[in-house]
Amino acid sequence: MAHLADRPGFALIEHDINEPLDLAGAVGAVVHLASLPSPVDYLARPVETLRVGSLGTLNTLDFAREKGARYVYASSSEVYGDPSVHPQTESYHGNVNPMGPRSSYDEGKRFGEAACEAYRTVYDVDTTVLRIFNTYGSRMRAEDGRLVPTFIRQALAGRPITVHGTGRQTRSLCHVDDTAKALVKAALAGHAGPMNIGNPDELPVVAIAELIRELCDSRSPIHHLGAREEDPTRRRPDIGLARRALDWEPRVSLRAGLTDTIAWFASHSSLAVVNP
Repeated sequence: MAHLADRPGFALIEHDINEPLDLAGAVGAVVHLASLPSPVDYLARPVETLRVGSLGTLNTLDFAREKGARYVYASSSEVYGDPSVHPQTESYHGNVNPMGPRSSYDEGKRFGEAACEAYRTVYDVDTTVLRIFNTYGSRMRAEDGRLVPTFIRQALAGRPITVHGTGRQTRSLCHVDDTAKALVKAALAGHAGPMNIGNPDELPVVAIAELIRELCDSRSPIHHLGAREEDPTRRRPDIGLARRALDWEPRVSLRAGLTDTIAWFASHSSLAVVNP
């Protein structure tokens, strides 16, 4: 947040959202982004992940209710699990294992969606649910563990780029600038959702690794590891609703977004690497 410190009207207040919020003054909108989306985090800290997904969401919903504020909930494409419907539409209920290694994050997000619907129905809170697909960009943690920062770090270091499984599993990557614009539009529009936010351009993971290697001008070999348990095989959003309701669609091309992200990592980070 340091780069925002001098921006007029910006204030940073640190608070554990697992505890109730008590802030003075009027509030127009609450955008709930707090979670542990990194596999490094939710695999190591499943209880904390569930607490944020449940208590954190209920506390922020109570705060929005108290202030009469619009509430935007950042859900996730993980509510679809390993989808059997492709591309994923908002009407698809998902294919999630509640006992799997990813379940603390997946089910936490599904709980959050149910909480938003309950508060809308019972308390008339103006809630919006956005199902955000794979987002990447500058300022991601080097140790995040997701594929874009890990592939970039490995390529910049000249180390093998580690791809789990065959690499034919797909992801649809959306640049953070586009995702942020969708969040702002949703906060202003007040559409209830749920609504997919992501880039419908789908690529195999191994193709993403090859593109990052090219853009890093790296000679890193691509090294295949064992497949991850319950790793989704395909991930692609249908964003028709976002186009209609928010007049939104992603504008940043993958090549341009990755070029920007690589430049940031090259100038800001050490070359420590964790496997994705």
